[in-house]
Amino acid sequence: MIYSEKDKEEIIANLTRWAEHQPLVRVAILTSSLAIPNAPVDVFSDYDVILVLSDVYPFYEDRTWLENFGPVLVVYRDPLEPQDGFLKSGYVSQYDNGLKIDFTLWPVEILKKITADAHLPAEFDAGYRVLLDKDHITDELKPPTFRAYIPITPVEAEYQEAIEVFFLEATYVAKYLWREDMMAAKFIMDNFMKQEHLRPMLEWHLEIDHHWAVKPGPYGRWLKKWLRSDLWTELENTYTGAGLEENWEAMFKTISLMRKTATEVGGCLGFTYPHDMDRRTVSYLLKVKNQAK
Repeated sequence: MIYSEKDKEEIIANLTRWAEHQPLVRVAILTSSLAIPNAPVDVFSDYDVILVLSDVYPFYEDRTWLENFGPVLVVYRDPLEPQDGFLKSGYVSQYDNGLKIDFTLWPVEILKKITADAHLPAEFDAGYRVLLDKDHITDELKPPTFRAYIPITPVEAEYQEAIEVFFLEATYVAKYLWREDMMAAKFIMDNFMKQEHLRPMLEWHLEIDHHWAVKPGPYGRWLKKWLRSDLWTELENTYTGAGLEENWEAMFKTISLMRKTATEVGGCLGFTYPHDMDRRTVSYLLKVKNQAK
């Protein structure tokens, strides 16, 4: 599907016109990728919109207002949750024409506090665009630096913990593979080993290569773009199907990639890779694999 700047601006204009005619809506703010100049966006990019309201409850209790933007396909409503002593909520709304709008519902007091604070929250510092402000609440809102969500240099304790817990998770994967409990094994390997512990290490590696200046995105969305090609290829090769032997192989490939990446990161940052723990844990994992039932 072709997606143009004109398409984006038409959707934003429709959102703004609708907000102008809602008495409870005092401010509308666009955040995330679509609020950042020259950010890569496409037809599936979410519209992250904060609606600042004089009263959150009517928008929380009645979801029919979501239909103003098209037929709703599926929707998730956040519970009412406190922030700074005030209740907020939100809707994640997928429309059947492909449009997706994530609405955050704030009372006016939350925005006033943000405006008064010395530093912007990460969501705003990453980039924002005021679509509507009926009461000039955002007049003193600080400009974004566009640097939020860029990883920062880890301390050695953080580096060591990522490696140690990664290897601990590997012992669970081995146990579940030995039991032929594939669903549990793949969940631990793909979610905890890779997403929770390997991914930060890969992100530190790419930040070193790019001078701590790029955003890898949530869930590793932009790793392919920024990561060194050999590391990306090795990461791709850690994903496999449902076969027992191929998942044992995938686990050891994941360990190999962590070892390679963490050794290079440690070398650049002056941290010591725990080779002895690595060797002893891999020896244990092989014993589990070769142990007869």
